[in-house]
Amino acid sequence: MYRNVDDFIKDWEHEFQATERVLSAITDKSLSQAVAPGHRTLGRLAWHVVTTVPEMMNRTGLVITGPNVDAPTPATVEAIKAGYTQVGQSLVQQIKAKWNDAALMNEDEMYGERWSRGTTITALLLHQAHHRGEMFVLLRQAGIQPPGIYGPVMEEWSQYGMPAPAV
Repeated sequence: MYRNVDDFIKDWEHEFQATERVLSAITDKSLSQAVAPGHRTLGRLAWHVVTTVPEMMNRTGLVITGPNVDAPTPATVEAIKAGYTQVGQSLVQQIKAKWNDAALMNEDEMYGERWSRGTTITALLLHQAHHRGEMFVLLRQAGIQPPGIYGPVMEEWSQYGMPAPAV
């Protein structure tokens, strides 16, 4: 749980860039990739990451500009990326303008529970990381190399002068 706004902003900026790298790996053709019939597609997962920012954070009294949670999934990666940029920048602007460290202890109703705002922003980051992991699998299924986020993916080890770990 975050207790310091500046710590969250630093982490958000890092995680935001990581998600941008994943979104940049997606192609319009791969948007329809699903792990199996009846499951979310790569495009739907990416859009879910976008629309969750205002859906979740508006519950805390912030006013995040961007697509509504019910907005249909765009047909292009560029539209998804534009939505992500909008909500990500709006989140930082709103937190800097309206919250201080003490505000992170305030509680809001979140999905039938009471969460501190520090808990909510932690959940937002973890939610995003969770869905990035799902998107990695779908990128692989679509024949696309995902970007390294917390370390190199198999294909990137050679850039560090090292062999890829044994499979």
